[in-house]
Amino acid sequence: MLTEKENTWRDNRLEQIRQWEQHCKYPNFIDDNLIWTTINQQTNPDKQKAFDIVAKARDNSSSGTMLSPQDVAVLMNSDDPELWDAIFETANWIKRHVYGNRIVLFAPVYVSSPCVNNCAYCGFRQENAKVKKSTLNMDELKDEITALVDTGHKRTILVYGEHPLSDAQYICQTIETVYTVKSGYGEIRRANINAAPMFVPEYKDIRSAGIGTYQIFQETYHHDTYKKMHPKGTLKGEYAWRLFGLHRAIEAGIDDVAPGVLFGLYDWRFELLAMLYHAMALEKEFGIGPHTMSYPRMVSAVNTPLADHSRYLVSDNDFKKLVALIRLMCPYTGSILTAREKPAMRHEVVKIGGVSQMDAGTRIGVGGYGQIKQENMPDKQQFIINDPRSLDDFVLALCQQGYLPSFCTAGYREGRTGANFMPLAKQASVKNFCIANGILTFKEYLLDYASPKVKQIGNEVVIPTFAKWIQQNVPQLAGEVTNKLKMEEHQQRDQHF
Repeated sequence: MLTEKENTWRDNRLEQIRQWEQHCKYPNFIDDNLIWTTINQQTNPDKQKAFDIVAKARDNSSSGTMLSPQDVAVLMNSDDPELWDAIFETANWIKRHVYGNRIVLFAPVYVSSPCVNNCAYCGFRQENAKVKKSTLNMDELKDEITALVDTGHKRTILVYGEHPLSDAQYICQTIETVYTVKSGYGEIRRANINAAPMFVPEYKDIRSAGIGTYQIFQETYHHDTYKKMHPKGTLKGEYAWRLFGLHRAIEAGIDDVAPGVLFGLYDWRFELLAMLYHAMALEKEFGIGPHTMSYPRMVSAVNTPLADHSRYLVSDNDFKKLVALIRLMCPYTGSILTAREKPAMRHEVVKIGGVSQMDAGTRIGVGGYGQIKQENMPDKQQFIINDPRSLDDFVLALCQQGYLPSFCTAGYREGRTGANFMPLAKQASVKNFCIANGILTFKEYLLDYASPKVKQIGNEVVIPTFAKWIQQNVPQLAGEVTNKLKMEEHQQRDQHF
């Protein structure tokens, strides 16, 4: 049960939200009937037509042009194994063409878990008394960030419940606090945000605190399912308010925004096309598409039966398909594969899905990094993670697969965001910065945090391999990369382009 103070805060905010919805200037870009018509009109697609669309997607990777919903519907409706081999190969090719053969690493930090909402699928819903909720004070947050950076991370996404204790003012305070933490060479250089939709003035305050990307999960775009999952009278029950949350963020000057779907609440094909429509709407309105897209599958959570019994749970086979289709349909966007997936699945999908970002060494209980040896704390978590490996173990596995682990945050700090980032990604030239900065941040990890096994493969195989790539593909940077690596070896950090 909510307290009187919580109820008052929720009701006052709900009234303001509904007033905003009455005067919303944006057209609703999610038409349920149109999406289903598009899917159903492309059943039993012509094989050659499907292969032509795959070829188009490959060509689009140099212009940033997105596939049409009709194109994506053709591909998702095909069951031809030869076609899917081509789709998976193309997803991997596009990712390498745009971003290079590197994987950006980050870790989520759950800062506050109390929430006034009552979402059916969420372990943190306000009626779930079997999960303990807590909010970090600034000293506790400093301890948590210290524990995180001591593993080697440089990038985080801060996660908050929707609650008066974690309002915009609190979010600003936490961001500012995160950036003050220094532990040896350890620091967070960029904090992204996963939080509730805000009003424009609130977004402006959060932007001023120095965030990177603002992420909002629509959870499900299907109107009727959204109503079932998010009870009327809750803040999250307001569909339009949430749908246009990223529009308001861009209005407020936040450069990079990130939509997401919780796959398993409704048919994955519908949700995938709806994400595409969301990207198209942002492009149309602002000329800026999603910086990243997220597509976690629903997994188990304490006292949350829907998480295990939804009729729309996504199979492994369909999950691989939807990840690859995201890369084909929106070639420039960052693609985030989370620790909800088991290690074997993650390492398979990263090879065939065009994935560019992954969390590692993940702990999602509030205060979880201070208790890093506990892989899961079910009574304190929103859900159960399935890949609890340490950051170092994860980095080793990436190295063994031939990837460059990257802790890069240079793009944010050098102004390669929003309208400045999009041309680089759409023209597939951003990889030149990505690989160079990835080498430098990985070298920092090798110097300061890596185990002997990772040091060996990193220094003897990974760094030389990607330094050679720079020499062959961006020779004008090769000398500078070499010089900056030497500077790092002489205790100078944060070298970047």
